[in-house]
Amino acid sequence: MNNYCSLCPNACKVDRSTSTGLCGVSNKLKIAKYYLHPFEEPCISGKNGSGTVFFCGCSLKCVFCQNYPLSRNQTGKEINVQELADIFKELEDMGAHNVNLVNPTHYSNLIIEALDIYKPNIPIVYNTHGYESLDVLKEIDDYIDVYLPDIKFFSESTALRYTHKKNYFSVASKAIEFMANKPLVFGEDGLLKKGTIVRHLILPLGVSDSKKILDWYVSIKDKAYINLMSQYTPYGEIECFPELQRPITKREYDSVIDYALSLGIEKAFYQKQQSVDTQYIPKWDY
Repeated sequence: MNNYCSLCPNACKVDRSTSTGLCGVSNKLKIAKYYLHPFEEPCISGKNGSGTVFFCGCSLKCVFCQNYPLSRNQTGKEINVQELADIFKELEDMGAHNVNLVNPTHYSNLIIEALDIYKPNIPIVYNTHGYESLDVLKEIDDYIDVYLPDIKFFSESTALRYTHKKNYFSVASKAIEFMANKPLVFGEDGLLKKGTIVRHLILPLGVSDSKKILDWYVSIKDKAYINLMSQYTPYGEIECFPELQRPITKREYDSVIDYALSLGIEKAFYQKQQSVDTQYIPKWDY
């Protein structure tokens, strides 16, 4: 990559060696935490946990971000590529079922360098907000075993309101359709070794948008799983967004689930309402 960054669809063309991009970070790797994370999908966390690395900064920056201090680069520690490779090895030695790269988009080039130094003998998980460049995905695809993308919004107005990215769905849907081409492979232990799980967080007053996302998802429903998440917890910079200041209701969640079932969506994960709790938001180490 030259100095002028185009790693995400923002394509801000900033020289991250001397400044920060729209992601909020320079070209130096910065992480807030790595550990064995127990709260992913059962086929990702397993019994030992997912070897999760939380990267700082974000190219999307939802106002309701559950990892707000991290995504706004308010916390974290700079590391180099060799240290990231060492972290991959350490997580593998700790018994992680996979190495889970959370919010990796704006560091994808450096992650490739680290994986060239050390590629663990466990799956590599690309855990993303979904706002991805197809060209960048094609560059990193050979390194990735499992994709965990969000599909957050269908409506342009909703995406604009919460992220200032009117084109979110048009970009993310194409990226996820690419990811879904990775064949689903489960091990004898029930853990996902290859494939894609699409995550959709149902938002307050968001049932109509969620149903439109499911209408789109039907085209890939046989190639990927979907996780319909009820865990929205009021957090982040939401003072000016009154609709975001409550969890979703059981009626809202059930309406989306019933619609998914009516569409014949079988490869799906559902959440219990108990998932709505700040206890599931990690405590940052750096």
